[in-house]
Amino acid sequence: METKDPYKLLGVKRDASRDDIRGAYRKLARKHHPDANPGDPNSESRFKEIQHAYEILANPEKKREYDEGPRTFFGGRGDRGAGGGGSAGGGFSDMFDSFGSFGDVFGKSVRRETQRLKGEDATVSVNLRFKDALEGVTTRVGVSAEEACGDCGGSGAAPGTSIKRCPDCSGRGVRSRDQGFFALSEPCARCGGGGTFIESPCSGCRGSGRVRKGRQVTVRIPAGAKDGMKVRVPGRGSAGRKGASAGDLFVVTRVEEHPVFKRRGDDFTVEVPVSFVEAALGAEIEVPRPDGSTVRLRLPAGTQDGRKFRVRGAGAPSVKKGGEGGDLIVEVSLVVPTKLRRREREILEALADERDEDVREELFKKAGSS
Repeated sequence: METKDPYKLLGVKRDASRDDIRGAYRKLARKHHPDANPGDPNSESRFKEIQHAYEILANPEKKREYDEGPRTFFGGRGDRGAGGGGSAGGGFSDMFDSFGSFGDVFGKSVRRETQRLKGEDATVSVNLRFKDALEGVTTRVGVSAEEACGDCGGSGAAPGTSIKRCPDCSGRGVRSRDQGFFALSEPCARCGGGGTFIESPCSGCRGSGRVRKGRQVTVRIPAGAKDGMKVRVPGRGSAGRKGASAGDLFVVTRVEEHPVFKRRGDDFTVEVPVSFVEAALGAEIEVPRPDGSTVRLRLPAGTQDGRKFRVRGAGAPSVKKGGEGGDLIVEVSLVVPTKLRRREREILEALADERDEDVREELFKKAGSS
């Protein structure tokens, strides 16, 4: 079997350092591993070629022999060849010393994944009155989450017993699966990769170390909370496994709608009725604020229906800006009287005669020009 150029296979130069060779190998191993290419019948042969190239270049003696001697290694060099099985101090043993286990070639260790698992996050919602969301409130919410079992203290072993080292994997958490030319590490089926074995599971938690319980958690809702906002309470989710940290609790706010004010971010909008006389002559009017107080607003003469005015800082407190308030957007709603007294009608008729204007003249001009 003729050996292909290992430098070309790994894509490195002849003066490449050992770290460069190792890095190139890891990159190609991830890309061409059979598990990463299901359905590709050629992936295994490519993967073996990459392994063989690394075995040559990672071993200083073999690398020197390749650089100095013939290009044939299978069968041509006795027990020094790649297929001879007697590589001294290098080859696959060097590869596994570098990565710990074959699972490390793909950036993770099987056992590390299964030993310690952080607890799951929990999410609940809380209904808030408009006033409480605006001012902030401390409240209590009910949470159902996993907690450490009180009978076994979270170990999963029955009281009076202990956790033992897994006999199938000798506590390593992984077992090797031979695939001929190379071997793969996989989680131990008996211990699930944890390396330990519970011979007598706790009856209270059935060996899981956790039980689901309900509890009350106190949470502070900040002033200016919006509908749908999430408040994080660290460490009040489910308990972790094997001593890992607990998950977090997320409280989602549900704020009741206000009959007058509509919220847009940190701003509030309010529609304020204005009489024809106030809009025409101008006036100083009083406008309600979301917190129950009022603010005075000056309307200029000739204010039109639908015009908006901005009152700075009269909106909601901003959670992100440390309490700095949003604005209050006041929209004028012109009120036209439905009934007129005789004197009022006479005044309006006199006004109409005095102005003698056609307010729709510009409209018809634009309509005719199109």
